[in-house]
Amino acid sequence: MRTFTLPGTDVVAPNVVLGLMRIAEKSDDEIRELVRTARDAGIDFVDHADVYGREMHECERRFADAMQLTPSQRDELTIQTKCGIVREGPYFDFSYEHIVASVEGSLQALRTDHVDVLLLHRPDALVEPDEVARAFDELEAAGKVRAFGVSNHTPRQIELLKRSVRQPIVANQLQLSITHAALVAQGVAGNMVAEDQSVTRDGGGLLDYCRLNDITVQAWSPFQAGFFTGTFLGSAEYPELNAVIDRLAARYDVPPIAIATAWITRHPAQMQVVLGTTTPERVAGAALGSDLPLTRAEWYELFRAAGHIVP
Repeated sequence: MRTFTLPGTDVVAPNVVLGLMRIAEKSDDEIRELVRTARDAGIDFVDHADVYGREMHECERRFADAMQLTPSQRDELTIQTKCGIVREGPYFDFSYEHIVASVEGSLQALRTDHVDVLLLHRPDALVEPDEVARAFDELEAAGKVRAFGVSNHTPRQIELLKRSVRQPIVANQLQLSITHAALVAQGVAGNMVAEDQSVTRDGGGLLDYCRLNDITVQAWSPFQAGFFTGTFLGSAEYPELNAVIDRLAARYDVPPIAIATAWITRHPAQMQVVLGTTTPERVAGAALGSDLPLTRAEWYELFRAAGHIVP
């Protein structure tokens, strides 16, 4: 498992993360097996959110109930959680009160005195950066949050926060897969007016912005074809892409899911892949792509087979 120091922190992080969005209905034994498989593969970084589960903080609570971590075991993990989505309304809330209350709820659910990384979930159109800064300062001073980041934010949204927030923004969690790759594709075809791929999205240059500002991109839904539209792996809708994936999987003697992981980890932006699966075998297989040395030609072959234009 390839690791790196998360910029702006002293956290040594793996480039594959275990996402725990779907564990609400899993048994304690199933959760323990999932985490144990991830740990055996070198994944000691877990991703939560207050909104994951059928009710607020449910997946965080299920994780803590199943794992029953001792203080030393807790310190072996990097625990990340997110806040800001309010499902029953008002939908998004980055107010001081909501951020602080959400973190308190997460700490209680996770049975810990701190989270290592807190991300602001989907952007709040009514955000007041001074309120975010006040919450971050208070949580940091109390030792309840060690590092801060965002999720699904554009460059300008991050710049707006940075006018008030003094802590470094260490991560931006964004949807990215071989097929859902606008972050990469729009830069490759930036001046090709006739191609939809060239359309500027998310303020333009989001991936380059993160690289320039030492913000780690965390790729969520790394095997999804689109926005929650099912996986491209083995899908009859992507015959050319899967033919390339299968050929490279045979060449490197890994399962196809490792190739999908490697397409992201091969990028020089030093991104993290956030796994959403609850199947231990898929976690172990995906982890094999952490440091798989795809060549430049292989990386572009996958990119092109997914339907992206390579001029």
